[in-house]
Amino acid sequence: MTAETGAPDPHEPAGHPVTGLDEVVHQRVRLGILTIAHEARRVEFGYLRTQLDLTAGNLSKHLSVLETAGLIEVEKGYAGRRGRTWITLTAAGSTALTEEIARLKLLIARVETTDTPEDQ
Repeated sequence: MTAETGAPDPHEPAGHPVTGLDEVVHQRVRLGILTIAHEARRVEFGYLRTQLDLTAGNLSKHLSVLETAGLIEVEKGYAGRRGRTWITLTAAGSTALTEEIARLKLLIARVETTDTPEDQ
């Protein structure tokens, strides 16, 4: 919707941008996981746990949701004698993250262009 006329913007998807937010992606921890995985080729479980300030069990649950949705791949292996878990973003995960960010940008633009009572 354009701020000047209130008419639909042909470049904006139909409906309010909040309706397009993905419940799997939008959750704070999962958005953090996808963002960190996007920044790195692959990310180690312990790094994610530390960066997102999570317990191992909590992180595992979120990773399971993302893996089931096909947004990440989980690889288990060893670094020396220690077991390690690495997470990589799939093509679908990259697309989902890009779409989520685009929706958030639309929401931000709406807020920034809407007059509030204080502005009047």
